[in-house]
Amino acid sequence: MMNRMAGCLKGSVAVMVVLATVVFQANCDSFGRKRVTSAKVLGFAWKNCGQPDAPAVLKSLTVSPDPINIPGSLTAAASGSTLVELASPLSVNVTLEKEVAGFWVQIPCLEQVGSCHYKDACDILNQLIPPGQDCPEPLHTYGLPCHCPFKAGSYSLPQSQFYLPYMDLPYWLSNGNYRVQGVLGGGGKELGCLKLSLSIHSN
Repeated sequence: MMNRMAGCLKGSVAVMVVLATVVFQANCDSFGRKRVTSAKVLGFAWKNCGQPDAPAVLKSLTVSPDPINIPGSLTAAASGSTLVELASPLSVNVTLEKEVAGFWVQIPCLEQVGSCHYKDACDILNQLIPPGQDCPEPLHTYGLPCHCPFKAGSYSLPQSQFYLPYMDLPYWLSNGNYRVQGVLGGGGKELGCLKLSLSIHSN
């Protein structure tokens, strides 16, 4: 829902990066979308959900303001680490849920958005930012990668400002509370897991 700007958080932390990209990459296709003139994202929260020895973890993520206005400015900072190189094929299993009448209902995979399995997030990164092209700011300034492989080590994105433009949302992604979980995998092993929660209010 942060459209291509979600991709701008890529590389600072491979787990957050890949999850955000694959969940929202289909915004590039306007089929079945409705133009949102204004929206607010409230109560954004996150947590790691992998095993204690998971090699890829998000250590910190701060996003402001709350609510986040779309279109509008967003300030974000993040840090994370991976004990192993994250290389293609890098699978991501996404589970997206919406609260309906007090119950959490899983949203199926529709037009590559929802509870989907992505065989290789590295391919998606290459589609958003063609290989050989400089990484978008502020990643370029801080020397952060935006393509696979992500070398083992620590990554940090200092507090940076982004602009979130108008967007097209799937017709079913409207006002409500949402939860999303992304499980990152490679070589037949779970590498990391991240859960996000937020509320959307759109016009």
